[in-house]
Amino acid sequence: MANSMKKTAIILLSGGLDSTTVLAIAKAQGFALHALSFDYGQRHAIELEAAKRVAASMGVERHTIVPMDLRVFGGSSLTADIAVPKHDSVAEMDVGIPITYVPARNIIFLSYALACAEVAGAGDIFLGVNAIDYSGYPDCRPDFIAAFEQMANKGVAAAVEGNMPIKLHTPLITMSKAEIIKEGLRLGVDYGQTHSCYDPAPNGEACGQCDSCLLRAKGFEEAGTIDPVIKIKEA
Repeated sequence: MANSMKKTAIILLSGGLDSTTVLAIAKAQGFALHALSFDYGQRHAIELEAAKRVAASMGVERHTIVPMDLRVFGGSSLTADIAVPKHDSVAEMDVGIPITYVPARNIIFLSYALACAEVAGAGDIFLGVNAIDYSGYPDCRPDFIAAFEQMANKGVAAAVEGNMPIKLHTPLITMSKAEIIKEGLRLGVDYGQTHSCYDPAPNGEACGQCDSCLLRAKGFEEAGTIDPVIKIKEA
């Protein structure tokens, strides 16, 4: 019954490091948590198992996994038969928008989040986009977020009627990966539950060379701590 007095927030939860940290931030701010994940035909669908673990451990009140199939469009190494780029270090990562970019993915995800928010009576949407240690995706940048929020407030009935403005929360957008990890650890996040790899082995083991793996490794190294996923794997 106590949660009936809390404001509800919709959190986009992939099961990765960033979205898990954002979930912890929303929880710390006192929101009732409704998590939204997407089974979109991604190569690394194992991330959804991580999302389930994270949602259960953080007391999410409702976790919805939305089925869709972005493979019908392709155009990305995450949704088509295209090799995921691999490198030995962050310095070797491609400049510009990489082939792991899924066309319009965050636009699609946020549109679903808007529908979920309106039905739930929740004007607050949290997502883990980052414009510092990231892969160059255009839908992770502050100008995109500002434009989408403006559009949402003109196209959602609850906002237009004036009683539920839409606010997109992007608490990680100007943080380095190391800063994100430190904040998550401060909030008690168990990063051993998360999954980041774009091209995992069938058993879920991270490849260690895709952009996401490299940025994760860089973050833990700069944060001066051990990635518990790697620690568990080596134990």
